[in-house]
Formats: sequence, structure tokens, C-alpha cells
Amino acid sequence: MIGMICIDPHSPETDKVNIMVVSENGYGKRSDLDDYRVTNRGGKGVRTINITEKTGNLIAIKDVTDENDLMIINKSGLTIRLAVSEVRITGRVAQGVKLINLKGKDSIAAVCKVNKSEEETPAEGETAEIAGENM
Repeated sequence: MIGMICIDPHSPETDKVNIMVVSENGYGKRSDLDDYRVTNRGGKGVRTINITEKTGNLIAIKDVTDENDLMIINKSGLTIRLAVSEVRITGRVAQGVKLINLKGKDSIAAVCKVNKSEEETPAEGETAEIAGENM
């Protein structure tokens, strides 16, 4: 078992919730909550991603909204932050899309859901030049 998500069907926020899964080789996908059937105790679960040699085993399953980001950490220590809204919604059993490029035998170590940051970060190539300024 990789994970479990509990959703309150009576909550008004439920309409915005999607299921996000990430596999060990950097593939992931976002699916509508309505694509999943409700299971009871003793159920055998619901298939959520097409596991192949290319995708690898499933690492994480998260309940997400467009207001969330994902922090993805690979085993070599590289960490990326990915906006959930940038991942398109696909079918429940689809293979998914490449979320992070991995080199060699590297794989995903952990995935964490975080709230979107309101802070602006410097664009790629921009740096803050404070330490090197002469006064």
C-alpha cells in the first residue's frame, strides 16, 4: 500500500480536489476525484496508474488542488518545486507525464504537498547582488 486519501463528500472543497500520483522514475499524473469509485472495508483498492518498466513503482499519492505545489526530492538530493496547476488532468489508468528528469539509476525519494507561495522568486539567471557591491 502506497497511501490512502480520505475525502469528505459533503465538503464544498471536494469539487476542487484532484488525485496526484508520482512514480519512482519521475512520472506523475493528476486525475479527477470522480474517476475513482468508493471502496468499503475489505476492498481490493482502485488502480490509479499504469505501472510499466518505464514509469517504475508508485511512490506517492496526494490529494491536491490548483492552490498546491509539489516538492519532489530524488535520491541524489535534487529538489524541485512543481505547481500542481501545470500538470494536466488525465484519466485514472493513464501512464502519466514526465515531472522530473532523472539521470542514470536515480529515482524519486519523497514527494510532499505544499501550499503555493505568494513570494516572487528571482527569474532564472537573476541573482541578488548584495555581497559583492562596493559602498
